[in-house]
Amino acid sequence: RDYTGTGSANYPNGESYSGQYSEGVREGKGRYTYANGDIYNGEFLRNLKHGIGQLAYKDKGEYYGQWENGRKHGEGTFTFVNGDVYSGWWMFGKKHGMGTYIWKETGMRAVGTWDENKIVQGRWIFPNGTYWEGAFKNNKPDGKGVWHFKNGNILEGHYSQTVIPNEDPEDTKLNLSVEWQSKFSLYESAFQVNLHEAF
Repeated sequence: RDYTGTGSANYPNGESYSGQYSEGVREGKGRYTYANGDIYNGEFLRNLKHGIGQLAYKDKGEYYGQWENGRKHGEGTFTFVNGDVYSGWWMFGKKHGMGTYIWKETGMRAVGTWDENKIVQGRWIFPNGTYWEGAFKNNKPDGKGVWHFKNGNILEGHYSQTVIPNEDPEDTKLNLSVEWQSKFSLYESAFQVNLHEAF
């Protein structure tokens, strides 16, 4: 019970641990295999993931970075199953602070400040170098901002969001329509934003 050193354990719930112990608790470096197939390799403190570690989720992707008291906390990178990547800061298990989200399929990037898993201020960058800079809501442009084009031109304007009613009570996904308003038309940007899948 008070063992200190390297060892392994198999638990009644089907999970297992192999690594360092201190006075009977997981502390130091180790490998923990969960019953659902998730595998954590990294540092522990008082039986919790704490320090630097990698968690390979069976169905969701992989996280490598800092942990605190069992949750993603600090700087880290999450690679999703579809190839999308978020790299930046986390707080209590959620994206929070400066970070970058990259969509593998489109090459687009969202770079800026995150809060509770959502970007709230920053840039939406297209592969051709054009980008929107301003505020975000529900992970899409919202409010005043500026479009910057590759040729150096800029276009100021305003995005407004409208929630589209969902007739299926079991579908909890938030459907939004995003409308661009400016002294000049920019239909293509609004079209692109509406088509792009939220993250």
